[in-house]
Amino acid sequence: MKKVSLLFVLFSVFVFSQKYTKSEISRITEGTIDSALPIFQTSDSLQHRVLLDQSMDANPKDKYTKILVNRMKLALLSTGSGVGIAAPQVGINRNIIWAKRFDKDGKPLEYFINPKILWRSEVLNLGPEGDLSIEVFRDNFYRSQVIQLEYFDLKGKKHTEIVEGFTAVILQHEIDHLSGILISDKIENQKMKTFEKVELYKEVK
Repeated sequence: MKKVSLLFVLFSVFVFSQKYTKSEISRITEGTIDSALPIFQTSDSLQHRVLLDQSMDANPKDKYTKILVNRMKLALLSTGSGVGIAAPQVGINRNIIWAKRFDKDGKPLEYFINPKILWRSEVLNLGPEGDLSIEVFRDNFYRSQVIQLEYFDLKGKKHTEIVEGFTAVILQHEIDHLSGILISDKIENQKMKTFEKVELYKEVK
């Protein structure tokens, strides 16, 4: 048991020791660090390539993670109507996202470092989605109604929670970005699948 615990600690240290590269630091700190980072677009071939790359975990306590988190929020706010953003969308292939919490009072924006979906329901929602990185594209997608999410905050504290509804949809969309999955590609895979419609209801007493 001690060996297993030791291996887990060593693994965690290894993951969080993934330092930012010089090019990443240059990107994160370009311009003024209290301004929004530009949002990458699929219409640009080089930016599109970044959006398709697999992202790596980030060290929550790294000073550049805090700068990136803040500038991502500003980028999201600059859109006026965006409800989520992932680090690849500002040119950094790290596992960091922001999402609007429609499941909380005030619908706050919250960040998630190294988010992982531990479980997802077989019951799906079908709803419209767009993307800040894909101009003039919108379609309907199936997403799990409920997910169990694990993530870290900037202090390195791990959190686990159950999220459902539209907020769960946003989180799944943004986490897809971390694996280089875009909705423009996802729609083609979805067309090849079949889904069974079920009626959900609440008992009225």
